[in-house]
Amino acid sequence: KIKIKKIIKSGIKAEELTESQISSFLDMPESPDVDLLIRTGGEKRLSNFLLWHVAYAEQVYRDTLWPDYTVEFFKEDLEEFQKRHRRFGKEK
Repeated sequence: KIKIKKIIKSGIKAEELTESQISSFLDMPESPDVDLLIRTGGEKRLSNFLLWHVAYAEQVYRDTLWPDYTVEFFKEDLEEFQKRHRRFGKEK
């Protein structure tokens, strides 16, 4: 989660605030952005999970429960990911 009060107290002006500066105020600022998010269990939502880090992540949803998720499923998901064209928020 972002510490809005800390950003305000830092004295950074809103018009000068950058994505990089916002990232530095996250709970895990050292964590890289996620490339592929795999959600098991049939849920098709993020549930506030790393929202900033998954902004441009490709997402795969499986009905399979986590204990039943196999290496084969993982390979299939990676193959699906490799087929996708990532635009990182840019239009075609």
